[in-house]
Amino acid sequence: MLAFAPLHATVGVAGTALAHLTALLEPVAGGAATAVAIVLFTVAVRLLISPLTVAQVRGERRRAALAPQVRELQQQYANDPTRLQSEIFALYRSAGANPVAGCLPMLLQAPFLLVMYRLFSTAEGGTGLLDERLAGVSLGHHFGDGLAGAAGPLFALLLTALAVLAWLSSRRMRRAAAGTGAGTPVPVPAGGGSARDGDGAAAGLPGAALLGRLLPLLPYTTVLVALVLPLAAVLYLVTTTAWTALEQAVLRRPQASPANTATARR
Repeated sequence: MLAFAPLHATVGVAGTALAHLTALLEPVAGGAATAVAIVLFTVAVRLLISPLTVAQVRGERRRAALAPQVRELQQQYANDPTRLQSEIFALYRSAGANPVAGCLPMLLQAPFLLVMYRLFSTAEGGTGLLDERLAGVSLGHHFGDGLAGAAGPLFALLLTALAVLAWLSSRRMRRAAAGTGAGTPVPVPAGGGSARDGDGAAAGLPGAALLGRLLPLLPYTTVLVALVLPLAAVLYLVTTTAWTALEQAVLRRPQASPANTATARR
């Protein structure tokens, strides 16, 4: 069995909490109470880790502000990749811009997705959640179990939503990369050439240009992951991805510069 003591205990606690929330929502949501409970559970998780998301956006803004200095370093140490890498890391460190901070919100959600998978793939937790349904489809139903009846339209709707959200996220990542002046946190020119501008992918470091192209494709993996998850976990995935899109739209609103603010006041 995949279950072990800590995971089993966590699944039990989460299942009990979800069952109680479902009971509270039944008078209002009826047969969709469990699905609504999953959405609310997801929102609670995202609110819990929202401080990390705010820190991530601040870090990206710091790196974007450092883009001119990064380009100067790329020109200065174009023939010394090792020195360039250390100088850029030192620049980010002095400005408090951690290149890997953006991965934390995503990594912290993985355990919650695993718990949701366990709750609706096994009878673990003993809460009877496997019997719950949405639009007549079991919340433990997988895409591979068939698309007869309401399962087809329901999965089509959710997968389409994930694809659209993935496209929005990919576009945002490309813009963020262009804003920082590099497709990767530490762009290093190779072969004595200088880093190129344009789509923001740095030509240079072995694999840097390739990585710069691959990173914006990562959001689309949510669609592939959804194909092997039970319906309940797909709901979690759609909700958390939609929350991310909304959160990024709010946190990344263009900020007026001091000069523009002074001009507007005049």
